[in-house]
Amino acid sequence: MKKKKIEIFGLVVNILLTILFTATLLITFNKHIANIPEEQEIILLLIIFFSIYITMYLQLIIHELGHLIFGLLSGYKFSSFRVGNIMLLKQGKKFKFKKIKIAGTAGQCLMSPPDLKNDKMPVLLYNLGGALLNVISCIIFFIIYLFVKENNLISIIFELSIAYGIYFAALNAIPMKTGTIDNDGYNALSLILNPNSQKAMWTQLKVNELISKGTRLKNMPDEWFYIPKPIEMRNSLIATVAVFTCNRLIDQHNFDEANDKMKQILRAKTAIVGIHRNLLVCDRIYCELLNDNKTAAKKLMTNELKNFMNSMKDFPTIIRTNYTYALLVENDIDKANKYKKQFIEIGKTYPYQSDIRSEKELIDIVTNINKNK
Repeated sequence: MKKKKIEIFGLVVNILLTILFTATLLITFNKHIANIPEEQEIILLLIIFFSIYITMYLQLIIHELGHLIFGLLSGYKFSSFRVGNIMLLKQGKKFKFKKIKIAGTAGQCLMSPPDLKNDKMPVLLYNLGGALLNVISCIIFFIIYLFVKENNLISIIFELSIAYGIYFAALNAIPMKTGTIDNDGYNALSLILNPNSQKAMWTQLKVNELISKGTRLKNMPDEWFYIPKPIEMRNSLIATVAVFTCNRLIDQHNFDEANDKMKQILRAKTAIVGIHRNLLVCDRIYCELLNDNKTAAKKLMTNELKNFMNSMKDFPTIIRTNYTYALLVENDIDKANKYKKQFIEIGKTYPYQSDIRSEKELIDIVTNINKNK
């Protein structure tokens, strides 16, 4: 019930912020439209819409730069920087551009964490750095605006930059849990209220660091992976460790054990974020189909899950699930082969090749099962 209230609060705040932001855009438009000749209104409208697009991405980049800058100041090291589906990834001493789309996120800056000291590390500046830099940029843009406000066209850009900056800062800093992911403010609150979550966050960042270097989950230290106690699973950061543990069992091909643990986790009251919960269900479908349990797989393939899978259709785990379902449930070889071709194409630009190798093995297992039917 508490989780539901938090999600409702997040939804209400999100809606209010969006309404306030939309109202700000309308006020800005009406103010400027009143100051120009009628024949120039279409031109101004085009400029405003273009400015909305540009300033949105400007503040998105500023937000992720905030995580990067304040992360570096806190002792973290660069790992990856993503805006939209374009990611700049550090692999060894080289930087490479890759493509990845993650539902519920417009961007993300992931970093390698500093060493733990008594299971603790600096977390607040890294988590809230994005919103903080949005606010700082608003102050800078407002100062510049004071000098250019008489220029109708130039002032639009700075007004919209300020509006987006405030919107992004509030949307990320006010603790919200909206279902798919937890925002920065919610994570920061979790880290403050539960010191154990700092170690969990460190584990997540270390796992991501090693994956970016090509290490598979099955080859990572055993002590990083475990199923937390039920009360700890009410913290979303700690609950993610359980998700990684199940993912590792899949990578080790311990499918029955993975399925048993996923069943227990998905039935329990936990704070697992929506994206991880849905990916666990995808893994459950895979495990059930390996045991030829089509009834269970069909039951798990709900409309809600299908919508999620469609929003993440280029994600390797989703492609593997679609391939497995098409081949072992629908008996549609042509459809399955399309997913296989899609997987090969995605693998060329996907940032984490260790995941691609793992998923390819899982696809090959299904291919062999189908051949031997």
